[in-house]
Amino acid sequence: MKYGYNTCLFSLDEYARKFHKTYKRPFLFCFHMTNYRFQNYAKRVGIGKIICLARTYKEHAREMNTIVTEDPLLFLKPASSVIFNHGTIIIPHMSQCLHHEVELGVIIGKNGKHIAEEKALQHVLGYLIALDITARDIQSIAKKNGWPWGIAKGFDTFAPLSDAVLKENVPNPQNLDLVLKINGAIKQNANTNQMIYSVERIISFISEIMTLERGDLILTGTPEGVGEIKEGDILEAYLGSLCSLTVDVKHA
Repeated sequence: MKYGYNTCLFSLDEYARKFHKTYKRPFLFCFHMTNYRFQNYAKRVGIGKIICLARTYKEHAREMNTIVTEDPLLFLKPASSVIFNHGTIIIPHMSQCLHHEVELGVIIGKNGKHIAEEKALQHVLGYLIALDITARDIQSIAKKNGWPWGIAKGFDTFAPLSDAVLKENVPNPQNLDLVLKINGAIKQNANTNQMIYSVERIISFISEIMTLERGDLILTGTPEGVGEIKEGDILEAYLGSLCSLTVDVKHA
């Protein structure tokens, strides 16, 4: 291969040597990566791929007038869409209708490919509560025309994340309460035991498609109760008593 990953590394290495020879000091090249915010965990873990699932709760599929599939449906969000506790969701100029979707987030701690279900949780580092913000008007137009709708999920600020908890503090990820309040009123209230696919099944399935790497985040889908958010709203999301997330909403 003439060009590619190895060529890029070789070129950087050559440049670094020439830089050091010319200026008598080391050349430092850094990739910027946003890190998770963990409770009681000092190591830095960068946010990798954000792999999201659709239609993982039967009642949500029903409210969206869609069917449940045998295998999970996947899409991706960019890491640039992440904000943290007390951040602000920005309504972009391109959209007039944003929806909230509260979800369990699973953080991968160990690389894996073709992961067996019975070993899936060995690859988990921790959990968090997340919001998958969706530009529903953009998504609806895309669906009607058969277009990809990743744009509706990928705007900056569309992936609010709470502080994360280590898996050792979560005895059973399949029995966690998910609650979302808007301006103090409960809008979504469910438990992960209502998920169609188990966390183990989800991890195993994704690993058959793409290698899961340390720092990857799986957003496991939302229960029923999704709805519109508007400027001035205060959103509070809870993963039982383990962690919580508070964000507000503003126009661009």
